[in-house]
Amino acid sequence: MIPEDLQYSADHEWVRLDGDIATVGITDYAQDQLGDIVYLSLPAVGEAVEAGAVIGELESTKSVSDLFAPVTGEIVTVNDALESSPETVNSDPYGQGWLITVRVSDPGALEDLMDAAAYGATTES
Repeated sequence: MIPEDLQYSADHEWVRLDGDIATVGITDYAQDQLGDIVYLSLPAVGEAVEAGAVIGELESTKSVSDLFAPVTGEIVTVNDALESSPETVNSDPYGQGWLITVRVSDPGALEDLMDAAAYGATTES
């Protein structure tokens, strides 16, 4: 399940751009590899983030994984609903399981992201 209307990072984050606001989450592949997500540590609203930098953690029953910023900018919103229901990332990674929104300050960084076909090729094994 790889939606065609999104862009993807090599670190398995997805990006949906609306103007200069990027909604960010992890891919279905990533949540499947992690297993049941039980805790998330996300950046604070107003925090500056740099593409490729660690901005949080996802803790699952299997492991703890870093969350990387796929774009550079400022955190606008954090999905607070995930604090009490982190499993939403597993059940709806492209919908209610979104993680953050970022006001993109460097639109050029989006050129480093993959389309659905390219991302799909990286996850086939």
